[in-house]
Formats: sequence, structure tokens, C-alpha cells
Amino acid sequence: MNKGRLIIVSGPSGSGKDTVLEKLFSKHPEVRLSISSVTRAMREGETKDGKYHFVSREEFLSALDRGEMLEHNVYLGNYYGTPKKPVDDAIREDAEIILEIDVNGAKNIKKLYPDAVSVFIMPPSLQVLKERLSGRGTESHEQIEGRLKIALSEIEHAPKYDYIVINDKLDKAVEDLTAIIMSDRSKTERQINIINEVLNDAESCHW
Repeated sequence: MNKGRLIIVSGPSGSGKDTVLEKLFSKHPEVRLSISSVTRAMREGETKDGKYHFVSREEFLSALDRGEMLEHNVYLGNYYGTPKKPVDDAIREDAEIILEIDVNGAKNIKKLYPDAVSVFIMPPSLQVLKERLSGRGTESHEQIEGRLKIALSEIEHAPKYDYIVINDKLDKAVEDLTAIIMSDRSKTERQINIINEVLNDAESCHW
């Protein structure tokens, strides 16, 4: 049986990774998204079938105790985590599943799934990164500088990833990420099933 693949996608605030992934999923609905479990309240514009699964603190801690989370962290008093079952189901069913996660979480996931493909979404330049971070116009200069420092600290981890996608032009970035996924589908280890089928058919043929 062929095996699916976990694809780790990271990128700093301002890299545009959410927009890249949104367009990827619209073009390739067969690619799955790993839905994170969170204990924070749902925000305006969010839905129950979006990128987060909203659970109570008790539900999250129970799942954690049962070993059902691949990784988790606490941010502003709320729990965030990656459920294990959907990832393992996708791999078993020969599907790709994308896990959007920060650089620290990616490091932990890579230890659990060493054959996962890791992709880092990069802004094309420091100037563009600054412009994107200040684009909302709702934050002070100090807040923007703080976000920029965090973004740069994340970019320092980019060399540890398998692939880098530069998000300069959105469509090109989506094409590059798609190409990575398509190329991985053709790897020998993921096509061993068809190789064995052809060889088995050859053994049963009467020439």
C-alpha cells in the first residue's frame, strides 16, 4: 500500500502563507488541512468548519491525557494543539495533509514524522515584509517592530526546511507549492504499489 504524506508549512507573519494555502486548497481540494484544536472563543468571521476546531478546556486536556495530540502549546491562556488521528488517517489513505505550524512546532513534528516534507513561505524582501506587517494600519510603530523581530527570528530557521517558497507573486507561490506536492507524489516510495502491481501481473502472464 502506498503511504500519504504530511506536509509542514511554516512562515512568519507577513509571508502571506494563509493566502497561499487558501488558494492551494481551492485548486486542489484533495489536499487536506490539519485542523487545530483550540480552547479560545470563536472570533467574528470564523466558523465551526474552518481551520480551527473549537473545544472546551476540559475536552482539550482530556485529549491530551489520552495522547491524542501530536503537539500543543499555550498562548494567552488558551490551548492550541494538533490532533493525531486526522494526520495518521491521511497518511494511511495515501493523501497529502498540510499542517500549518510555527517553527518550534515544526521541529517537534519532524521528530515524530521524519519523512514529512517541510516548506517555509518567505517574503521576497525585508521591505515587503515591513509593508505587509504595517498594512493593517491598526498597530503602533512599537507593535510593528515587535512583530518584525519575531518574523526575523522565525526566518532564521528557514534553512532547516526542505523547500523555500518565495511569496512575491501569489499565483507563482501557489504554483511552486503545488509543484512540491506533485513532485513528492512521484517519489519511488509513494509509487511502490504500482511497481509491484506491474511485476505481479507480469508473473501471471503467459507470454
